[in-house]
Amino acid sequence: MNSRNADAENLLTPSEVAALFRVDPKTVTRWAKAGKIGSIRTLGGHRRFREAEVKALLAGEGAD
Repeated sequence: MNSRNADAENLLTPSEVAALFRVDPKTVTRWAKAGKIGSIRTLGGHRRFREAEVKALLAGEGAD
């Protein structure tokens, strides 16, 4: 088993994040551009979001 895969964090697509927050995927993209939610860019330029960060925001832990 590759240790890198075992330590890899789960990444979510904008659509998956949008479903959790019950908003449009474009809203999630706007949040990422505004810095309200952290995102990672894939080699193809697509945004991905850390599941742990999204869950923390849902729980209200990341709100300022």
